[in-house]
Amino acid sequence: MSQIEIAEIIEQIKQEIEVEANGEAKASVRATARLAGVDDESIRKALKSSADLAPSKLAKELMLQGFSAADLSQWRTNGIPDIAIAIILEYYAYEAGRYCTKQARLVCRSFNTIGIRAWIQDKLGWTKPASNSETAMTQIQLLAALAQQLAEQEQHLLQQQQQQTEILHRLKAVEVEQDRVNTPCGHKYSVVGFANLQGLEISVKEASTKGRKASALCRKQGIEIERIHDPRFGKVGLYPESILVEVFKAEQN
Repeated sequence: MSQIEIAEIIEQIKQEIEVEANGEAKASVRATARLAGVDDESIRKALKSSADLAPSKLAKELMLQGFSAADLSQWRTNGIPDIAIAIILEYYAYEAGRYCTKQARLVCRSFNTIGIRAWIQDKLGWTKPASNSETAMTQIQLLAALAQQLAEQEQHLLQQQQQQTEILHRLKAVEVEQDRVNTPCGHKYSVVGFANLQGLEISVKEASTKGRKASALCRKQGIEIERIHDPRFGKVGLYPESILVEVFKAEQN
């Protein structure tokens, strides 16, 4: 693969790449796939997976850079923005494992010095319309604009991550409370486990005595006693919290 062949590919997909009046560029999924040297269905599947519980590695990489699942879904029909194209090309150049392509690496090297947007503009022969008071942006200005946009995306990503962390904490609290409500007799503990939870020291003899009392109360109330393996005592019973509260309270009295 040479620069001449890259130029030929650009010519073939020229109609599927466009530069808007403000200089921002975008390309169709097919055009992006041709640049990366992969099948366009691979990119379509990756973009579609952003809405799944287990998005693809490429979809995760794009979302880590600040793009949302909704953005990725729209790109399948509206075209992929230049910054996302750069991420996709870098992925297939260096991060896709056995799916990496030499073509993606070559294209990456071609635009790395000036940025994907300037590279696309150059390939399409685009220049910013100049008015009486302004001239076309230089490549340095384009790079500065790209850096600013990336910084804003990074800030947006940090805010999203913070929101997601807060949501996860809230969900965990809700799950704990729901679990408590759905267990009428309370959570189950061994005698020693319950004592440790209460900050109480208990001997093996005391634990055995309380265990027998807890078992008797469970049988009396028709509660099934769950037993688990304990490396110290062999099999130990798990009793509802309400039963253990009653047993320990009786001992204190």
